[in-house]
Amino acid sequence: MLQKYGPQLTKLERDSSSNTLALSLLALSNLSLLSLAILCGTAQLSVGQIALLAVFPGSMFSLWTLQLLHDCLHGSLLNKRQQKFMFGKVKRRTLQDAILFWGSMPSVFGYYLYLKYGHLTHHKSLGDPKAASLEKLFDSSSKEFEDGDVLFVAHRMKLKGKVGPKFTVGGREITMSISKTGFNNWREDKPFWNAVVFATSFMYERFMLMINDVVVAITGRNYFFPNKPKEFHKECAKYCRCAVMVRGLLWKMAGWKSLLFLYLSETLWSIPPHPACAMFVTNHGSNVDDGGGCIPSSSTYAGRWYSLFTLGTNYHCEHHDFPTIPLHRLGELREIAPEFYKEGSNDNVFRIMKKAFSKPEFYACMDAGIQHM
Repeated sequence: MLQKYGPQLTKLERDSSSNTLALSLLALSNLSLLSLAILCGTAQLSVGQIALLAVFPGSMFSLWTLQLLHDCLHGSLLNKRQQKFMFGKVKRRTLQDAILFWGSMPSVFGYYLYLKYGHLTHHKSLGDPKAASLEKLFDSSSKEFEDGDVLFVAHRMKLKGKVGPKFTVGGREITMSISKTGFNNWREDKPFWNAVVFATSFMYERFMLMINDVVVAITGRNYFFPNKPKEFHKECAKYCRCAVMVRGLLWKMAGWKSLLFLYLSETLWSIPPHPACAMFVTNHGSNVDDGGGCIPSSSTYAGRWYSLFTLGTNYHCEHHDFPTIPLHRLGELREIAPEFYKEGSNDNVFRIMKKAFSKPEFYACMDAGIQHM
């Protein structure tokens, strides 16, 4: 692709950034989430009404927050030609870190720790069976997660390796994994059952993450990752203390319903039948191309409104090809190099979900030969 379209692609990578657009949308998303959370508590809305607000627009704003912070992490949010900001007083890296940290609030479990410690390594280790193991992820002494996406895909995809995390209780070693416990109850060709199991395990785990944030804020240590260095636990504690403080203020202002809204907004876009779930559960499967080769990343093309609703998160294959191209320019890759990407824009998101929950695939072409035997 680079040999054929090098000049156009290089220009996109080198010069384009989401900049003013992204910062404006990040402010809009977070202020909207904050305002709606307060509204849910102060207006005494019912749980049903809160759920509807979380489905839309809450889930959209939460997904936008993730995508915009994701752009920040890859260095494509701020002007790429500028190294200092705010009248030359703030370095690029310092500003990016601040946006990533504070831009992830308000939330009930948030995206910060995954983005900081698990996303860039995900790009590096995608499909590596040595990295994509729950045991490796939880036992590792590395500051970064070997592949942060393993934390999500374990709920819905096949992985190699042993399971984690492990705890020692009363002299006995106990393995405890919410994701694998749920996934082990899947039944082949039972998409509705599997979708319910996935939603249950995923939402329960996210609720427990919210509880764990309080534990980390109090103790200063994330006990799920006992071997990680002090720097990791220090950053976890700093983030959790700030995040829990924001949640505490929200509870005081608007009660528990404000946090319920945020919890639902952060989880519902990931589970069926939410349309965004289609691209979330299929972005790293084991699809096979016409030549019999396995494709570890895929995109969902369901029209312009879908791309807007997901803020370009659906262009996942394009993103892995060129990680530093900003979210609003990813769609141009299909125009520049159409033969390298799937044709059409009429993907049926509900059929995609049905297929994904009918028969689980290996994560990112891991053991693709076994997958298609």
